[in-house]
Amino acid sequence: MTVWSAKEVAKATDGKLSGNQNWAAMGVSMDSRTVGEGDLFIALGGDNFDGHNYVADAFAKGAVAAIVSKRPTGVADDFPLVLVEDPFDAMLDLAEFSRARSGAKVIAVTGSVGKSSTKEMLAAVYDVQGQTHAAQGSYNNHLGVPYTLASMHAGTDYGVFEIGMNHSGEITPLTAMVKPDIAIITNIAAVHTEHFPGGTDEIAEAKAEIFSGVESGGAVILNQNDAYFNVLSDYARAEGIEQIYSFGINCDADANAKNIIQGGNGVRAEINILGEQRDLFLPHGGEHTVMNALASLLAVKLCHCSLDKAIKALARNEPLEGRGKREMIASGDPENPITLIDDSFNASPTSMRAGFKVLALIDPGRGGRRIVVLGDMLELGANEKKAHEELALPLRAANIDLVYTCGSLMKNLHDALPPEQKAVHKETSTELAQIVPDALIPGDVVMVKGSKSSKMGVVVEAMREIEKAKNTQEK
Repeated sequence: MTVWSAKEVAKATDGKLSGNQNWAAMGVSMDSRTVGEGDLFIALGGDNFDGHNYVADAFAKGAVAAIVSKRPTGVADDFPLVLVEDPFDAMLDLAEFSRARSGAKVIAVTGSVGKSSTKEMLAAVYDVQGQTHAAQGSYNNHLGVPYTLASMHAGTDYGVFEIGMNHSGEITPLTAMVKPDIAIITNIAAVHTEHFPGGTDEIAEAKAEIFSGVESGGAVILNQNDAYFNVLSDYARAEGIEQIYSFGINCDADANAKNIIQGGNGVRAEINILGEQRDLFLPHGGEHTVMNALASLLAVKLCHCSLDKAIKALARNEPLEGRGKREMIASGDPENPITLIDDSFNASPTSMRAGFKVLALIDPGRGGRRIVVLGDMLELGANEKKAHEELALPLRAANIDLVYTCGSLMKNLHDALPPEQKAVHKETSTELAQIVPDALIPGDVVMVKGSKSSKMGVVVEAMREIEKAKNTQEK
């Protein structure tokens, strides 16, 4: 489907068309490495790069046009360009134009923990209802949100957006752009506390900025089990929002769950969504995934969509890479593989504890062990040392056999562990990646987790190399 015609782009950005003007874009790209056939390429600039240097590459990969502020080198005169003062401002213009022309129901989610997982669930439950456009990966910042909007087709039925922040004031301009019909806050927790000296009170206030963009007559969905439920409700009312809905476990929330049964292969629960009773099965995670599902199903119900279709979609929904995805790694014993839980994209004290609980429910294979490989949790401010030390107790409670750690902050956890749980501590994830694969045996269950800047993905990749090495040996 055509996302943008040349005339629409020129109108939205007040840009000047150059070269061939008879084009239509099927998508939008701001990274020449991921340009697809039919994309409109936006030549963004940064501290260490200039997108204009990659316009020729973008055309070679199939881009139909490029938004630029100057004529790039290596591009013929008749190549289709849109000349603007600033490509980033042009992307913002496209985002605003896209939202204004759209008749989609727009759902936006934020929160301290679980917003990406909830966004993925929302994408899954709406995709079976109609044409759905959702943010890729964790495109939730000042670049990702307008990019996602600018990529949205005019005929979209449901738009799903994730809005993140590290500082106060960051959500306000993003929610003003998205203009959600439904806003969801998953929870309030001590994340990014380095930038919030006032603690979780300030975090709650910053997350509540999402309410300022909610469309007239719109709704908000809040976590009734969260300590800040009443505080957030008051913030919503202060913005004139009357439709405030709740979700929670073992409570009287509008969307609630009870009789939760957790196992290594998933979680089951009895749920009630605005008076409709159903059984829910999720193929991964624990109680925290049930909470994400409740928020998603409540949003579906508020849009008058099929609850049954949504529940079936969740039963098939798997976590993203880096967000709890499970993989089986060949170990030399076909009937006793190594289980990898890739949760390497991000980490906080809350998500760490939730991950340990999930790992505790997974039985290792024959002779195997429960192992965690952990990198630093960042942006925790003055409490960072204690936050790492305090992971020792939930690790013991989860019956984790071995704990590998890296980074200066995780050294505090390593020192707090009992001798029988201590594996190895290294300064970097690269050093761990060199030793962890060789230490694994058939049947091991391994969770890899840490903040994004800890680069725990290198450990995940090293574990995947185990299978490649086994395949090579067999050949």
